[in-house]
Amino acid sequence: MKAARLITTASVLAVGALSLSACVNNSATSESSSAAPAASSAAASTAPSTAASAAASTAASGAASAAASAATAASLVPADLAAAGTMLIGIDATYPPNEYKDPDGKPIGWEVELMDAVAAKLGLKTEYQQAKFDNILPGLIGGKYALGLSSFFDTKEREKQVDMVNYYTAGIQWASAAGKTVDPNDACGLTLAVQNGTTEALDDAPAKSKACTDAGKPEITILGYDTQDEATAAVTLGRADALSADSPVTQYAVAQSNGKLQIAGDVYDIFLYGMPVPKGSELGAALQAALKELQADGTYTDILTKWGVDGGAITDITINGAQS
Repeated sequence: MKAARLITTASVLAVGALSLSACVNNSATSESSSAAPAASSAAASTAPSTAASAAASTAASGAASAAASAATAASLVPADLAAAGTMLIGIDATYPPNEYKDPDGKPIGWEVELMDAVAAKLGLKTEYQQAKFDNILPGLIGGKYALGLSSFFDTKEREKQVDMVNYYTAGIQWASAAGKTVDPNDACGLTLAVQNGTTEALDDAPAKSKACTDAGKPEITILGYDTQDEATAAVTLGRADALSADSPVTQYAVAQSNGKLQIAGDVYDIFLYGMPVPKGSELGAALQAALKELQADGTYTDILTKWGVDGGAITDITINGAQS
C-alpha cells in the first residue's frame, strides 16, 4: 500500500562560536556528541585540561546544532496548523504491524509511533481518525485531514493528487494457507484476497490476472475487502487461496497465524512509503525536516528496530520520490 539535508546557518554559526577546537575535530553538520571521545582522545595527548575543554565544547556544539535543527522543523509548520496545535490524521488501523488497534481501540504500530515522534519534533499533537483505506485520500483532498498515515505506496498516479513525504520502503508479498503451494507468478485460476484501494488491489492483482487471460489461461479471481484483517481471514477460512499485501504486513500475518499461513514467493515491486499531504502544502517540508531530525538523533532507527521492520529503512527522506 500503502531529501536534501537541512544544514541551517544558525547551527553552523553556533558550532563555530562555541569552540575553534571543536571545529577542528568535528563536522558542523553533526547532531551527535559521539565525536566527543575522539576529540577528547586527541586532546589528551597534549594536556588533560585541553581534553576536557574539547569534550565539553563538542557536547555543547552538538546540543546547539540539535536545537537549531529542531527549531527549523517547527518553524516550517503552516501557521494555521501551528495555532491549532493538533494534526488530524486519517488512518486505516487494520494493517499490523504498521498500524492497528490495541484492545482499547487506540491506534498503535510502528508507523503510529513514528508519526507521534514526528509530531513532537513539530511541537504538535496527533489525533487519529479511523477511515477505510480508500476513503483517506479523498478525505485529505477534501480538507478533512491534515495528512494521511496508512502505508501508502508512493506512485506517480497518487502524486497527481497529493504530495508524498517518503520515509520507508516495502514491496508486495503473498501468503497462502499452510501446506498449499502458491506461486504469485503462476496463480492463474486461483482466488486472491486483497484490501480495497491498495496497489495490490488496483494494479498488481489485475495485471497478473490479465497476463493469465492474455495467455489463454483462467483469470485470477480477486476478492476485495475493506480491511486487511478481513483479507487475511479469507485465506485462513478457506475462501481464498492466497492474500497479497505489503511485505511487512504479510510477514506479520504469517507470524501471528499460529501456523495457519505460510509465505508464498519472494518480495517484489519495491515502493517507497509516503505520508500524503495536500498538494503544495507547506506541511510536507515540515514533515520531511522532522523525519530527518529523527534520523539524526537515532529515533527513526530505534523505532523501526523495535518493531522488527528496520530492513525497510531509508537514508534519504524525500518528497514525491515515486519511480512509477
